[in-house]
Amino acid sequence: MFAKAMPEEGHDSARSRPYSGLSGEQSLSEPLDAVDAKILDLIQHDAGLSVAEIAERVGLSSSPCWRRIKRLEDAGVIQRRVTILDRELLGLNFEVYCTVKLSLPTKDNLDRFEAAVTKWAEVVQCATVTGSADYEMRIVTRDMHAFDAFLREKLLSLGLVSNIESRIVIRGVKNSTAVPLGLVSPYVSPHG
Repeated sequence: MFAKAMPEEGHDSARSRPYSGLSGEQSLSEPLDAVDAKILDLIQHDAGLSVAEIAERVGLSSSPCWRRIKRLEDAGVIQRRVTILDRELLGLNFEVYCTVKLSLPTKDNLDRFEAAVTKWAEVVQCATVTGSADYEMRIVTRDMHAFDAFLREKLLSLGLVSNIESRIVIRGVKNSTAVPLGLVSPYVSPHG
């Protein structure tokens, strides 16, 4: 899918090859080379870095670095760049994990539930899970009263849910958006 790139500054051509695209399993067809792995690690920890700053840290000039970032974006490896807000400073101190079981998990009901969840700002994560439940959701809101309103006015008003188990978070221990690149690339520390 990508044209063969010319060798970049200070890197041999065998290790600087671009990706040839994504396989059917949505993974890279080639392993990350050292420079791409370092670029991804830098970006996922601080999306505010300029291309010049990233280039300096990985040993490239700005243009080849920008081309690598663009290629990673085009391949879908970099989905988007965001700013992480301090929810507690904003008054969003109440966090809950909810396990949700649907009354009848038909395709139509699953689709309807998932379409609704994508519109609810309080749901910051939702996943289909194995076991006796259908979904695991992470919900962030102001307080217990706002959570109760969310349950009554949104989640239960769908008429699809047969059971909800809620676990209120007392204290967060780890909250990271970084993927463990060290598990797929020897060029990044497996410890983050």
